[in-house]
Amino acid sequence: MSAVPPGTGHVVPGRLKVYLGAAPGVGKTYRMLDEARRRVSRGADVVVGFVECHGRARTEEMLDGLEVVSRASCDYRGGRFEEMDLAAVLARRPQVAIVDEFAHTNVPGGGRNAKRWQDVEELLAAGIDVISALNIQHLESLNDVVENITRVPQHETVPDEVVRRAHQIELVDMPPEGLRRRMAHGNIYAPEKVDAALADYFRPGNLTALRQLALLWVADRVDEALHSYRSEHGIGGVWETRERVVVALTGGPEGDTLIRRAARIADRSAGGDLLAVHVTRSDGLASGASHASLARQRRLVEDLGGSYHSVVGDDVATALVDFARAENATQLVLGTSRRGRLERFVTGRGTGETVVELSGDIDVHKVTHERAGRGTLLPSRRRTLSTVRRIAGPVAGLLLPVALTFLLDLDVARNRLNLTSEALLYLLTVVGVACIGGVASAVIASVTASLLLNYWFIPPIGQFTLDDPNALIALAVFAVVAAIVAAAVDRSLRLSRRSARATAEAETMSSLAGTIVRGGATIPALVERARETFGMDSVELVDEPRDTDGATVVPTGPGAFLVLRGRTLPSSERRVLAAFAAHVGAAVERARLAEAAAEIEPVRAADRMRTALLRAVGHDLRTPLAAGWAAVASLRSHDVEFSAEDRDELLATADESMARLNLLVENLLDLSRLQAGALTLNLRPTTLEEVLPAALTDTPEVEVGDLEEIPAVLADPPLLERVIANLVGNAARHSPAGRKVLLTASAHAGRVEVRVVDRGPGLPPTERDRIFEPFQRLGDTDNTTGLGLGLALARGLTEAMDGTLTPEDTPGGGLTMVVSLPFAERLGRTSGARSVSGGA
Repeated sequence: MSAVPPGTGHVVPGRLKVYLGAAPGVGKTYRMLDEARRRVSRGADVVVGFVECHGRARTEEMLDGLEVVSRASCDYRGGRFEEMDLAAVLARRPQVAIVDEFAHTNVPGGGRNAKRWQDVEELLAAGIDVISALNIQHLESLNDVVENITRVPQHETVPDEVVRRAHQIELVDMPPEGLRRRMAHGNIYAPEKVDAALADYFRPGNLTALRQLALLWVADRVDEALHSYRSEHGIGGVWETRERVVVALTGGPEGDTLIRRAARIADRSAGGDLLAVHVTRSDGLASGASHASLARQRRLVEDLGGSYHSVVGDDVATALVDFARAENATQLVLGTSRRGRLERFVTGRGTGETVVELSGDIDVHKVTHERAGRGTLLPSRRRTLSTVRRIAGPVAGLLLPVALTFLLDLDVARNRLNLTSEALLYLLTVVGVACIGGVASAVIASVTASLLLNYWFIPPIGQFTLDDPNALIALAVFAVVAAIVAAAVDRSLRLSRRSARATAEAETMSSLAGTIVRGGATIPALVERARETFGMDSVELVDEPRDTDGATVVPTGPGAFLVLRGRTLPSSERRVLAAFAAHVGAAVERARLAEAAAEIEPVRAADRMRTALLRAVGHDLRTPLAAGWAAVASLRSHDVEFSAEDRDELLATADESMARLNLLVENLLDLSRLQAGALTLNLRPTTLEEVLPAALTDTPEVEVGDLEEIPAVLADPPLLERVIANLVGNAARHSPAGRKVLLTASAHAGRVEVRVVDRGPGLPPTERDRIFEPFQRLGDTDNTTGLGLGLALARGLTEAMDGTLTPEDTPGGGLTMVVSLPFAERLGRTSGARSVSGGA
């Protein structure tokens, strides 16, 4: 429960619980009220702020014994509506408020917020816990997906982030068969609506798809909560809640094989995840990577439904295991080593063996491929010299000169080689040791070789003659040569490692820049990528850094900082981080510019509209005005005696001009009202037979299809009449002589589609959006009259009535305008007068 701490004015925000369903009728409201009754029985102060029972008797029974806050009534455009009384609930200040229909849009003037979820946020801010409900189709991210499945658009949505912030989300689930039985028994809709609902929205396939969407969305939410819990409690072990397969990519040719194998492993279990990771560093998996190959492999991963990640790590094996544990992975897929046996013997244990040792409870799969054992494309690991070489160098410096001495002391060698040859062989041995172990090993080898050469091969044999200048010169030469060779080898290795590091850093930034340029990275995604790339516990983008003890703070631009918490970054990684932060800063700045541009765009659109209007008025309104003026002036003239026939013709011209002028002015006024949100609608059940006679008065050459089986739509009859009249008139202007305009209608998925078909030249797809812009007359056969407002006004009026107007190709040539409006019986409860907002 929410509370106000004693002695303070600070209000603890309330907690939100959301009952989420896949479709209407699964029992969300019933479950809400059941929880309310249980809380009341435990002594909680619970009120019902708003509940919509939809006439369901069992749901209404659950209201018994609960305190219900009276609704607020408001008059709007001739109709009377009821909304939740937010002020009354705040004044009542209960511990818990029940607020149904989370995605509901409030009637304009019925409250201080446009959406009910905004009302809920005010309640939460006041310290009141809220229990609410909504269906999966009302989530903003899934709105278009649900429309594609059900063919029914959803106009009321809630941002996903608002729902994700809920303290608890409970899925109310029901199998499609059970929901359809509940529907058939009349427990959801009235009996007269059951058949239509079962045939349209509540088809088994629709319900199965919606149920899967709901389950997957909630599963992702649960996964986020699990990740947060593990992070907060420092849990590093794997919890096998779902199969997560991580595949390690090197950019080598074996990558495709590894990805496909990992994808098959992930597909063996329902809901398995595939994650590909590339360690962008100079050692291990990071070196020798082909950027083109990585880009291609990234596309393959995404085509298979996986995600691609790039991380930074000084030790490849550790970086891979840390990433797998952070993602709660259950399996890790690696390729077998590309190094040959000799190279493995010299350089020691590889990344695969180290990963197996560190993996713990993560299963490791080592996949064979065509490059296995055929030689590596990678430079040496970890440091300038590997651990094996740093140990093997001094040992070789001692043993190899001794072994050479043994060979040269054989009778065969003593009888055939002179002192010069023996000295050169010792020198060659010293150079070899320098290549293996560096400077220190070379010094050991040079001292050992000099002493052995002096004792065994420089007279007097069997004695050390260190006072001999020749012996001292030999020792010095050995030491100098060894030092020079070792220094050259060491410098070469350092430059190679530095070059590989620079290449890895460049590839990391190139991949990031490519993602930003393609528009595939939002600011939260970039921040998350920074976290996983640098292996941090958390990364935040803040306006002002606070409580940064132990954190790494990097400025990204004016008034923005990245705060990274976790391991301490070395200076080399900080350089990459600075470049990374610059990209994030660029994304932040681009977002700010986009917001500024969005604020300016309405002004620019209004300016364009004003300019086009002035141009159009200067010509199109003046033409009928001039014609009518001339006719009236002629009639008033006393210089000419007109016959009765001439007077009638002049009067007809004046009347026709004034009618045309009146129509143009009405179109302009209606368009301005649409844009200002001041157009009044009187929605009621309307049949096509009711509006067609008046709509076709000015265009008699129209062929009308059979409309007897077409149900009534929810529309404003005069506005629907004008929509059809404008579309028919436009089609007539584009139709060739002698070809009638065809008007047909059909019913599907709770909507009526009216088609106005012409056989004109049609329009290319690239021009179809422009025809709905005001003052456009693309392809008109008669460009001498009209402001080009007909289609713009038709679309604006259609959308004001919750419909759509879209163009389609006419089979055989031409253009078809499709008007889609909802059935009256399915949306009848929204009928009445109301106004609309938005531009045409």
